[in-house]
Amino acid sequence: MDLNRTLTFARVVEDGSFTAAAKNLRVPKSSVSRSVTLLEEELGVRLLQRSTRKVQLTEAGRVFYDRASRALAGLEDAEAAVSDLQSSLRGTVRVTAPTDAAVWILAPLVTRFVQAHPGVHVDLVLTPRIVDLVAEGVDFALRAAALTDSSLVARRLASRHSGLYAAPSYLARRPAPTRVAELAEHDCVMFRGALGRARWTLTGPNGDEDVEVRGPIGADEFAFVHQATVQGAGIGLLPMFLAAPGLGCARGELVRVLPDYTGFRGVWHLVYPSGRYLPRRAIAFRDAVLAELAGSPADGPG
Repeated sequence: MDLNRTLTFARVVEDGSFTAAAKNLRVPKSSVSRSVTLLEEELGVRLLQRSTRKVQLTEAGRVFYDRASRALAGLEDAEAAVSDLQSSLRGTVRVTAPTDAAVWILAPLVTRFVQAHPGVHVDLVLTPRIVDLVAEGVDFALRAAALTDSSLVARRLASRHSGLYAAPSYLARRPAPTRVAELAEHDCVMFRGALGRARWTLTGPNGDEDVEVRGPIGADEFAFVHQATVQGAGIGLLPMFLAAPGLGCARGELVRVLPDYTGFRGVWHLVYPSGRYLPRRAIAFRDAVLAELAGSPADGPG
């Protein structure tokens, strides 16, 4: 079997048309069409239903593509593995993470990594959405959500806790609360607060306590909640890494309120596809993240 024809067929399926495949392969459209036709003749079955707008897999085409695409991916991994052995660390590592975590947790680590490996480029996709790592060609994800995809590997990193913080300028106007219930009488800066209200569950010496809070500001990025809290807008329930030494408390910009209480808890994970060949640059990046963050209290003492 001519592997070039199989590769061309796979590109038509993935790109959605003969025209797009021809453009990406940098060959005439007629060459792509001829290659697929010869493959169909070789196999003795029709793989694609053609129309003026799009192509669609037949049942035989779907079966062939499912198996052929895995075989082609294996060949690409084999080529990359051999090439990787003969070269220094270079190339691109693609990483996705929530904006807040990337700015405060990954930025210092990535900076040190590229300084140590100048041939490597780290491309970060900063977004709150769950990126499809395989479909979008991303090597790693930093995630706090529970892993639901069994095709992914998740390596446990640092803990993810939150606490209550306020700026000295706010506390000069409003005395700090001494009980969870008193938060209802304060201005609070809320993460994704609905219509200026939110329900916080705080864990302390007496277990969990719920309180409905309100305030003039709500945002869907913790970086904004952090800065609004620093500016004295109210009390913020912040991830502790945002208020760790060097980011808030150590500079005197934030004061811990109700220090015996914490909010949401969780664990950061480094996530990547299982079964995919990892080039040495990706292994080096993974090991750097694990060495610095695995099992460490990245939140800091706050």
